[in-house]
Amino acid sequence: MPFRPILAALAIATVLATPAAALAESAPVTVKVNMARILRINAPASTVIIGNPGIADAAIQDPQTLVLTGKSYGKTNLIVLDAQGNPIADTLVEVVQEQAGLVTVYLGERRTSLACEPTCQPIIMLGDDKPYTVDTIEARDAVTRAAN
Repeated sequence: MPFRPILAALAIATVLATPAAALAESAPVTVKVNMARILRINAPASTVIIGNPGIADAAIQDPQTLVLTGKSYGKTNLIVLDAQGNPIADTLVEVVQEQAGLVTVYLGERRTSLACEPTCQPIIMLGDDKPYTVDTIEARDAVTRAAN
């Protein structure tokens, strides 16, 4: 195997400068739904591609900082390219549900979600009952309007 491909493979495997967000080909990056995560890369990114934008979104904050946002549960991939179109990274992204403090209430087929740390407050999660979701959004919007 020529020396340059080995160096390229090592560069991809060590793409991130911080251990908090590993972006190697073999290790998936996990982000919680409705949350964002900072990914720092050691080479300037020019383009980011998400395989399924319905699951996650990625944006270039600055050339070496990406913001990954979980949009819905599932897995997709993230590809990062440099200015010449060469791949910097290609990794799996897994969007998962926040577990701590989450309470799910079922009333027959109707489902609602609550964030219960320290007190229970309504939140919107994928799969919640539609009227509950609409009511929660309308209540949030009313508070926002009142504050402005």
